[in-house]
Amino acid sequence: MNPFFPLALAVVLSGCATAGPNGDVATYDTLKVARAACEQKNKVLVLRPDGNSERMSAYECRSK
Repeated sequence: MNPFFPLALAVVLSGCATAGPNGDVATYDTLKVARAACEQKNKVLVLRPDGNSERMSAYECRSK
């Protein structure tokens, strides 16, 4: 398991823009972790309206 998984998951689930391993930057890896966390809750990861796709704080889990 990636050693940053628990921290990245905590950042995503908190729903706030606190700094994680990459700050608030949405990278392939952080989006992958966030998407997996949403899928475990039977939800999908989506970009908020008018959200900056380069920031993790612009994404949220929503019901399918």
